[in-house]
Amino acid sequence: MEIAERRVATVHFTLADEHGQAITSTHGHAPLVYMHGTGSIMPGLEQALAGKSPGDAFRVTIAPEAGFGPRHDALVQTLPRATLQAGAMPQVGARLTAQTAKGPLDVVVTAVDGDTITVDGNHPLAGRTVEASVKVVDVRLATPEEQQFGLA
Repeated sequence: MEIAERRVATVHFTLADEHGQAITSTHGHAPLVYMHGTGSIMPGLEQALAGKSPGDAFRVTIAPEAGFGPRHDALVQTLPRATLQAGAMPQVGARLTAQTAKGPLDVVVTAVDGDTITVDGNHPLAGRTVEASVKVVDVRLATPEEQQFGLA
């Protein structure tokens, strides 16, 4: 059976950056199980998986627009330290949740300078090309419940 719309696929993958450095992998862990065509994985990977069958193994290079998206300079902001909860001492690399007009946004502290902090709301891989090495383990029809909710 081939991977197609509303079918459940099970895959193992390793994701690497543009320099070949591994970012994450399912090997040694549970494989990724997803329903194809629901947008639950990055578009470039989903497109590359279409039509594949169990046992197929391949590599695909995924541009930012089809992966984690482009970087948005507007998501990097320098703010007064006073905007944090009283007594908070942020460290570079700390993950915070910012309240925005569009709801909560996860950000990472990228700089602390005196009375200001700089935060970045971009995905850490935004703007970067990634390469996925993929092996299809299984493909099956979705159950009625999976079809109803669009989740495997």
